[in-house]
Amino acid sequence: MSEAESVRVAVRVRPFNQREKDHGAKLIIDMQGQLTTIKNPETPSEEPKKFSFDFSYWSHDGFTERADGVLEPTAGSKYASQPIVFKDLGQGVLDNAFEGYNCSLFAYGQTGSGKSYSMVGYGNNKGIVPMTCDKLFQAVNNNSDPNKRFEVSFSMLEIYNEQVRDLLSKDKPKGGLPVRQNPKMGFFYVQGLKRAPVGSYEDIEAQIDKGTANRTVASTNMNATSSRAHTVVTITFDQIIKDPTGQEKKKSSEMNLVDLAGSERAESTGATGDRLKEGANINKSLSALGNVISALADLSMGKKKVMVPYRDSVLTKLLQNALGGNSKTIMIAALSPADINYDETLSTLRYADRAKKIKNKAVINENPMDKLIRELKEENERLKKQMEGGGGPIAGGVGMTAEEIEKYKEEIRLEMEENMKKMGGMSWDEQVKQSRQEAETDSGGKATSNKKSTVSHFVNLNEDPMLSSKVYYFLEKPEVTIGRKDAEPMPDICLSGLSIMKQHAVVTNSGGDYEIKPGAKGAKIKVNGMPLTGPRPLAHKDRVLFGSNHMYVFYNAQKPNAPEGTPPDSKLDWEFAQKEIAQAKGFATGSGAGLSKEQQIAQEQVLEILPMVTEVNAISEELDKHRSFEVVLISSAAQEGGVAGNKGTSGEAGIRVMVKMKNLLNGNTWLWERGKFMNRRYLAQELYQRFLDGEDAAVKNLPKEEDPFWEPTEDVLIGTANVFLQSLGYALDFEDTLTVTDYKGQEEGTIMVVVAPCNAKGNDLDDDSFVDSPEDLLGKPYHYKVTVQKAEVHKARFSKGVRIKYKVPTVQGETEEYTETPMVRGSLSPVFNHSKVFSIPVITQEHLDNFETKCITLMMYGLQEDSTPDPKLMKMTTKELRQMENMTSPQSEMHRRNTTFGLDPERDQSALLKSEYQLVLRKYERLEQKERRLQQMCEEWGNKKPEEQDFLAFHRAVHALAHSTGTKLKTRVQMLNKMLKGYKMAQVLHGIKALEEQSQQSQANHSDLLQAQRAVQNGNKGAVKSGKTGEEVGKSRACVIQ
Repeated sequence: MSEAESVRVAVRVRPFNQREKDHGAKLIIDMQGQLTTIKNPETPSEEPKKFSFDFSYWSHDGFTERADGVLEPTAGSKYASQPIVFKDLGQGVLDNAFEGYNCSLFAYGQTGSGKSYSMVGYGNNKGIVPMTCDKLFQAVNNNSDPNKRFEVSFSMLEIYNEQVRDLLSKDKPKGGLPVRQNPKMGFFYVQGLKRAPVGSYEDIEAQIDKGTANRTVASTNMNATSSRAHTVVTITFDQIIKDPTGQEKKKSSEMNLVDLAGSERAESTGATGDRLKEGANINKSLSALGNVISALADLSMGKKKVMVPYRDSVLTKLLQNALGGNSKTIMIAALSPADINYDETLSTLRYADRAKKIKNKAVINENPMDKLIRELKEENERLKKQMEGGGGPIAGGVGMTAEEIEKYKEEIRLEMEENMKKMGGMSWDEQVKQSRQEAETDSGGKATSNKKSTVSHFVNLNEDPMLSSKVYYFLEKPEVTIGRKDAEPMPDICLSGLSIMKQHAVVTNSGGDYEIKPGAKGAKIKVNGMPLTGPRPLAHKDRVLFGSNHMYVFYNAQKPNAPEGTPPDSKLDWEFAQKEIAQAKGFATGSGAGLSKEQQIAQEQVLEILPMVTEVNAISEELDKHRSFEVVLISSAAQEGGVAGNKGTSGEAGIRVMVKMKNLLNGNTWLWERGKFMNRRYLAQELYQRFLDGEDAAVKNLPKEEDPFWEPTEDVLIGTANVFLQSLGYALDFEDTLTVTDYKGQEEGTIMVVVAPCNAKGNDLDDDSFVDSPEDLLGKPYHYKVTVQKAEVHKARFSKGVRIKYKVPTVQGETEEYTETPMVRGSLSPVFNHSKVFSIPVITQEHLDNFETKCITLMMYGLQEDSTPDPKLMKMTTKELRQMENMTSPQSEMHRRNTTFGLDPERDQSALLKSEYQLVLRKYERLEQKERRLQQMCEEWGNKKPEEQDFLAFHRAVHALAHSTGTKLKTRVQMLNKMLKGYKMAQVLHGIKALEEQSQQSQANHSDLLQAQRAVQNGNKGAVKSGKTGEEVGKSRACVIQ
């Protein structure tokens, strides 16, 4: 046995994709030799994290594209091309295979990081799999030794939702193929998996094309997301060598080439807070693989009593040898270079770093042929006895039903047939010929290629670029019907899956002019993102969505002229089609460097989650769950734990993509975070698969606690309103009736609120507490009171109960819990009269900044109960209820705010302007009061007899009044005081006259201020009427105040 050998680990970073370029993504990965570093974009001054691997491949830049599409490095660059990667990794796999070792190559990384490019390649840039196969057959064909012959077989399977699908077979048994354990050897294998004999590289290419096409059809029909599936290609390479004595020995090697599912499915979706978290199987295989790698790493580092959990998933069972046994193993981790994917990329690097600690002991698999045949004969005899009831677990069938016994016998029969094939029967060349004919028949071969240019057709689009353009439907008749295969008569094009009706669509051709129309009422079809309600022409390169996820591009071979604005084929992909659908629903999808990182993430999530919501709505209809789902965008300020936006912003930095679930029977709604929805979507897929497998009763009688469509009632967020706090900086109160708006910006009600400075006991301050400048508050204690007086709610369904919840802004080091009013039941005009005093021990500049820039977001919640629905609604199906809802609110999608982010800036500006206007008004009211008091004091002092005129007392009173009022008046009175101090008592009358003159001047100033106030009011109204932007109103306001 060979010495223990560590798993070899390579990492590879790809170029920016077009979306990342459009968003102005920043590079966070660097590589020097074997060293890979990653820097955190949030803390650029922090030292980058460092990782060392066997190979660090820089494929981000430094390359040119030849005329044939091949990418090659420029002079002096460190670009790692496909041949370089193959030389280091693939050639090693091939060399080990010829020596008789089992080999395994894993590709790991998040979706879109470049796994498939490294493994399979694209166009003329062949990946490791095809290059390995090509080199393998070059070596086989160059063999001149008459005592050595080769046999190569190919299998291709997919693991999705813990079920194994044979991609070389069109048979799809319920529950997938069974995974068995060899009782003698201990390893696991897939029973009934087809192994296709191949005699050339072209044969393998044909088998890969066949497997990929089957994978595409299966994933579309079953709603499976390709990024959630693992693909395992196994090439079995046998060398039969005849020694001088005439005895034959077989040297056998299995090459497992594994393209793992997107790693972010196990890491970032996070079903946090979900009651069904324990059932979240979002990617059980990847989680299990991580646990196996960690356990093996611990074993390799000398830890004792470590159990390796191979049995935790189908993937780890099948790869037991590759991971911890008889195999030489390589892992290539694909990295995204963009800052937007920092967390995912760091997670991938840590995963790979852990894997390199694993050590395996591989042995050469060499056995005499006669020994192998003898063992197979013995195995068949044992199986035959089991079938006859003469031994083994089937004897007597104790504890087994008749159905289970028959099933077990069928499995034994298949196993015996497989053994017979290995012992003889057809010659190897005959098996290769038969396999070749099957592949040609299944794929259509050259016939499909020739028809593309002469016959109009649909070609599929898939979110996985490797699965696009794999399925063709040719329109060879004047009228082509599309629908399910159980329709009568059977349609020309048979589709299956969610929302596909028996008679779904009809496409007609009149002299090269094509038209499409629904085949039945309610058939879901979208053309270029827009729902199809009646007949419409089909143009060359139109995008057509049938049902929930059958996306195709139409190609008119007779009139191949696309409408103006249609992108070239290179950009006509799944993402483009999804953007069209998002735009039709009212979401902006524009790209550009002007978007912030948070906005980019939100836009990515909207495009990702929209097709998922469509799918879950379709499952809800199929299972009649009386639920509908909708994507919503909510600012973080409108959520618990969120931070209110700064003055003048639109709250965009905290935008969050969420999904609203609605009970169509009683109107109750829930808001789910993206991770929770994705978890529920996965569980809904599992439930639907059980329904398709015939478990109707189990699905129908599922306990509600296990139902992904059920959720206990909870208070619903009706809407929010913002209270700006500038008035507190001047110790002034703020009182207003605020408009409550929902996540779409629609008015849902009002809240009357007062925010006022007070003393520690909550008593109002007197008029003299007003300060001229917020800085006058520094270093002093401060108290203010928030009073929620009453509210008005527009929708009757919220009359069951309403409460208000809010949290005031704090500075670093301070914490503040949410404040709630009591729930007021049975009214759409609830009266709260709820007050709370908030105390600040010492005012700092940070507190003043909060007063100036922050706001309190008041969240209005409505009580929801499991009320008895209308009996008429109970008789309707989910599909009918959704159609009725769309008819009663047709504006809901098409007239959504055409923005992907945040609150309406004009709405925020309006609230801000109103707050500042009221602050100015309150300041001038205080000045007016002080001015009237000054006039009164002067008049009273002037009316006194000379002997009663106490100038010092009069001076103190004027001084106190001046220091409790505004800047202009204070300055003038300070000047007056200086003058008075220079005069003698005999000149008092002259001082009184001066005071009167100053008072008259103040009156004139007050008149000017009132005119300014009216200008502010008129300017604000004029801005609303004229449609001025918030910035223009702000400039006008600043001018008036100055």
